[in-house]
Amino acid sequence: MTALLEVDNLAVSFTTEAGRFRVVDDVSFSLAPGQTLGLVGESGCGKSVTALSLLGLLPQPAGKVEGGRTLFQGADLLTLSPKARYRLRGNKIAMIFQDPMTALNPVHTIGRQLTEVYDLHRPELNKTQRREAALNMLNKVGISEAEARLNAYPHQLSGGMRQRVMIAMALACEPDLLICDEPTTALDVTMQAQILHLIDELQQQNNMAVIFITHDLGVVAQICDQVLVMYAGRSAEQASVLDLFERPRHPYTQGLLASIPRLDRQSKTELPVIPGQVPSLEQLPAGCRFANRCAYSSEVCTTQPAREQAGDGHQVWCHHWRELAL
Repeated sequence: MTALLEVDNLAVSFTTEAGRFRVVDDVSFSLAPGQTLGLVGESGCGKSVTALSLLGLLPQPAGKVEGGRTLFQGADLLTLSPKARYRLRGNKIAMIFQDPMTALNPVHTIGRQLTEVYDLHRPELNKTQRREAALNMLNKVGISEAEARLNAYPHQLSGGMRQRVMIAMALACEPDLLICDEPTTALDVTMQAQILHLIDELQQQNNMAVIFITHDLGVVAQICDQVLVMYAGRSAEQASVLDLFERPRHPYTQGLLASIPRLDRQSKTELPVIPGQVPSLEQLPAGCRFANRCAYSSEVCTTQPAREQAGDGHQVWCHHWRELAL
């Protein structure tokens, strides 16, 4: 299947008061139309930075893409002109941000913010047609009394409704690629299930590719086809969702899976935890970044592990993965 998006050796750095540090290093993945890729890892591992670099939305002037390429429909997003990238955002590539209350403008109505998408990317529509299209999108994402909601302000809506508005704005132009940055984090379980079902339903209708950023492995198991596990800015393991859950090869992935509550465990027992903490940007080791927390760490881990094939489509960045496979 032809890839819609190919990311090769992406490297991103940020300037801080202590100097410039690489926060994403040598990250690669590909995504075909209709597929869902889960980006998984602890907070601060580079998931959101990876997504923002694709859209050219890194904080400026601190953020900088230092290397790699990101081919979208054959064009490198990193070398596109600002005008060309502007035409893609919200049109061919859309993003749902984590916190809809900060992503939505509090002083503009929902209708104005939603019709603005059509103002920018569908100039052939007149004012009446833009409003009708906005109303249709609100109905499509399951917002009740959609006509009245067009005149409402973000603070007048519940968290679930605001998230649905964000989804409506992202899907207004039927993008080929949708990036979801933890869109269900602040929602209750019932609303989370509804949002996930909605994204899946709209994906099936439009054969849309989805990048789903999350730390919730339960959500990953439910909706993803492929999974990329990241740690401290680097790739740790990538595989199909079934292969990753059944045969994890990286000790970090094994630790994440072991920490999930399970029904077959004895009740009121402590969950396994990964000891230690993620190294700070100022103290990133030259070798394996997980070495200081890994039970399998040895002298060879002072060198950076290369990507190795641990199975059909299963890639792992670990010196000791063969020992874990026994």
